Amino acid sequence: MTINKKAYINSFASISCAGKNSQELFESICKKKETITIDKTYIKDKELALGKIDSSKSFKELLIQKCQKVLNNSNLEDFKNTFLVVGSSVGGMKTSEEQFFKDKSYENIDPKYHGIDTIATWIKEEFDFYDDISFSTACTSSANAVGYAKEVISKGIYKNVLVVGADSLSYTTVCGFNALSVLSSKPCTPFDKDREGMNVSEAIAVLLIQDNRSNSNSVEVCGVGYSSDAHHMTQPHPEGIGAMKAMQNALLDAKITEDKIDYINAHGTGTLANDSSELIAISKLFKEKKPLVSSTKSITGHSLGAAGALEAIISTLILQKQIVPSNKGLKRVDIEGVNYSKEVKESKISYILSNSFAFGGNNTSIIFGI
Repeated sequence: MTINKKAYINSFASISCAGKNSQELFESICKKKETITIDKTYIKDKELALGKIDSSKSFKELLIQKCQKVLNNSNLEDFKNTFLVVGSSVGGMKTSEEQFFKDKSYENIDPKYHGIDTIATWIKEEFDFYDDISFSTACTSSANAVGYAKEVISKGIYKNVLVVGADSLSYTTVCGFNALSVLSSKPCTPFDKDREGMNVSEAIAVLLIQDNRSNSNSVEVCGVGYSSDAHHMTQPHPEGIGAMKAMQNALLDAKITEDKIDYINAHGTGTLANDSSELIAISKLFKEKKPLVSSTKSITGHSLGAAGALEAIISTLILQKQIVPSNKGLKRVDIEGVNYSKEVKESKISYILSNSFAFGGNNTSIIFGI
């Protein structure tokens, strides 16, 4: 007998540069608020536009707070029968950096709080879980965490999965992207011909995914598609081969055709290589009915490993509110053949395709529906 249970997002919480909670996040997106700040501290004699969380609390405190918020809004008394799945590309690197800058030495850095599983370790210090696993696949980390949650629920392995996407701003990542010459000195403008680059940001996104709807606002994780184009260490295939394959696989998993997709939450980082590859893939795949397309990273920045989970929350809110975001800062379209969302508007949305693409050509597309 084949087990094929459905997976639903029943509760979620977030914090990012776009808002201290998910409602503020969505309001910032809809009102096209200025959420990216100019920073001069990371790179000497250089201004960078970054997405910083505005809070006096530590990243760990915020992480626990958001997990508690999801638990409080759930039908669970605790997380003891819940599987924890974390997606992160930074892990505990910022903790190690702070210790190093304080001591001017590596001697007091605790390896326990350096690796990718640092996020899971912090959470498990506060809550008991049935088991846990951590993903680190660069910018698809928490998208893969959402996908994995859907898979283990659909196979009847777990009933409750807590997905956490979390990445903090660290010198390692900011300087790394600066070395690639892809950072912008102003808020990014994905898909615009005059784009300058991306904005590295930080975020925490927590979702409780379960095998039953807990309320009328529950959103289904309908399908997940993966691919690996293995074209280049950091750049995607210029013809969008891997991106297109991931989207096709998500459609196959959801058992729907491309004409059912109403909106695409694009990866849209604001770099030439990323934008052009994704847009070419979208224009090739969606030839007849062209869904609305926008990137929300001009508001949220690119929160790296946390982006997939954060955009799962954004997709959930779009489905719940039936409001489509626009492309902030898009003035001169670079590639034709795509139905760019030009204004924030109410629209009938049944299915959303959300893309996450990463270094090494690893790609994840997720379909959400109501």
